[in-house]
Formats: sequence, C-alpha cells, structure tokens
Amino acid sequence: MDEKSEKKFKVKLPEDKEEGVYANAVSVHFNSNECILDMAYVLPNAKEPLLKVVSRINMSHRTAESFLKVLSNAILDFKNKSGKKIQ
Repeated sequence: MDEKSEKKFKVKLPEDKEEGVYANAVSVHFNSNECILDMAYVLPNAKEPLLKVVSRINMSHRTAESFLKVLSNAILDFKNKSGKKIQ
C-alpha cells in the first residue's frame, strides 16, 4: 500500500494464537497466482537436516510485496531505535 491509501486496522488475535509459534527458517515458493511462505523450525540433532513446518502462509503477489515493505521498515525501525545490528 502506498502512504495515501494506508489504512489503520484493529487486529483481533484468537486466544489459541496468542502464544505464536517459533520459526528459525523460512521457505518461499511462487506460482502464477500466489506466494507461499513455509515457516519452519530446524530440528536439532537430526541425522539429516530436517525442517518441521510450523505454519504456512499463502498470499497474493501484491500482498507479498506489501509484506516485504512492512517487514523491511519494521527491521529498520528496530535497528535505528535499539542501535543493534541484525545478523
């Protein structure tokens, strides 16, 4: 969304989602209609590297572009406020 069309939304988070899930890896897939993000957890001590998908997010290309902007801005804001470097 550009700044002129930006809207403020109230977020409703169901109780069963409040704790969230931990992910330390992500896999991104695109097809002609959508972008798919598989949020995963790298299982430690596995004989072979293994990712356990903990959440799948499907979004349109337009939403994916908007998500990229929002995430980039949030990271920059965090870095600027905390003085920390994200690796």
